[in-house]
Amino acid sequence: MKRLAVFASGNGSNFQSITDAIKSGTLEAEICLVVCDREDAYVLERAKLENINLFSFSPKNYANKAEFETEILEKLRQHDVDFIILAGYMRLIGPTLLQKYSQRIVNIHPSLLPSFPGKDAIGQAFDAGVKETGVTVHYVDDGMDTGPIIAQKTVPILDGDTKDILQKRIQETEHDMYPSVLQQLCQKKLT
Repeated sequence: MKRLAVFASGNGSNFQSITDAIKSGTLEAEICLVVCDREDAYVLERAKLENINLFSFSPKNYANKAEFETEILEKLRQHDVDFIILAGYMRLIGPTLLQKYSQRIVNIHPSLLPSFPGKDAIGQAFDAGVKETGVTVHYVDDGMDTGPIIAQKTVPILDGDTKDILQKRIQETEHDMYPSVLQQLCQKKLT
C-alpha cells in the first residue's frame, strides 16, 4: 500500500475527499503525514480528527526554501512516504523536494492546463468568458502548473453562473476526480 503525504495550506476539502476515499476502500493508500505551511489552516483540524501525523511550519521562521524543504524531507523519510500529494498547497515546490521525489509529486489544479495556471484559475477562466474550464491532475516540476498532465476533466461554465457557483462545481469535480486518479497512480495504472 502506497504511503502518501498530503501538503495543504487551507481548508483541506481535497484532503478530506482523499481521506474519505481511503476509508471507503476506493483508494488503496495511507495518508501518513500532513504538511501545512499555515498554522491556522483548517486542514490541521481535519488531520487531527483523523489521527494523522502533522508537520506544520511557518516559512518566515526559516532562512530560505531549501532550509524548510530539508526539514520536510526529513519528515518524509521518517514516514517512508511514496508520493507527495498537493491539495491546495500554495507554495511552489523547490529543488530539494523535486530532486528526491521526481515524478512522485502530484498536484490538482482548477483549470484545463495549460490554460489559467497559477492563482485564482477559476476567476481567470470566469473573467476570460470561456465556455468551459475544468480540473487537471499533473506531476509537479520546477514551473508553476507546468508539469506533465496525468488527467483532465472539463467543467462547463453555464449561463447565469457566478464565480462562486463555478467554484463549487469545480470543487465537486476535484473531490471525485483526485482520489480516482490517485488510485490509478498507486496501482501503477498511470505513468
